[in-house]
Amino acid sequence: MAKTAQKPRDPNHRRAPAAAPPKPAPAIARVAAARNDSEITALDLPPAPLTPAMEAYFAKCEEKLGFVPNVLKAYGFDMAKLEAFVAMYNDLMLAPSGLSKLEREMIAVAVSSHNRCYYCLVAHGAAVRQLSGDPVLGELMVMNYRVAPLSPRHRAMLDFAVKLTAEPWAVEDADRARLREAGFSDRDIWDISAVAAFFNMSNRVASATDMRPNTVYHAQAR
Repeated sequence: MAKTAQKPRDPNHRRAPAAAPPKPAPAIARVAAARNDSEITALDLPPAPLTPAMEAYFAKCEEKLGFVPNVLKAYGFDMAKLEAFVAMYNDLMLAPSGLSKLEREMIAVAVSSHNRCYYCLVAHGAAVRQLSGDPVLGELMVMNYRVAPLSPRHRAMLDFAVKLTAEPWAVEDADRARLREAGFSDRDIWDISAVAAFFNMSNRVASATDMRPNTVYHAQAR
């Protein structure tokens, strides 16, 4: 049988390169991430034995979240401080309020963004993404809430919280009047102020100690 003539190869033909396999994360990045869950702060403060109440609280975190937030572990060297922090956080962020949980998390992020607090931006940015169901909103809030498509209510709320953060001495009746015009009650104004104040304190402690957020936060609700 006669052989079929083969078409001459085009000398300019180049075989398409094979797709490169995905590159693993650099070893230095993996090590840094792992350290964030073990070397939580830059201070050498050995953990104290948990009280029964805090042992139960840590177990509840593991059950509901799948992990214990590093901020709780950071406070774990002193049970009095840990219990006070947990009580204040739960009252401000989880107790009944005229502010929704999302609104309180938005205040946390706007304040933390002004203060450039790495821990709180990572942890509470994840909370905004999760509660809003909108990953883009979470990113906008972390970067600059002023570019986010916010309602007049939320813009007034965050403008007040950030002014209280940046220039507390400049807050006056006109600022409170703007909140009332946006639909907030006087009790709501108290809660906005208390949440903003709490995160200013938390931001400063986190920055002073180089507190590191749990790595799990980075991938949540994206």
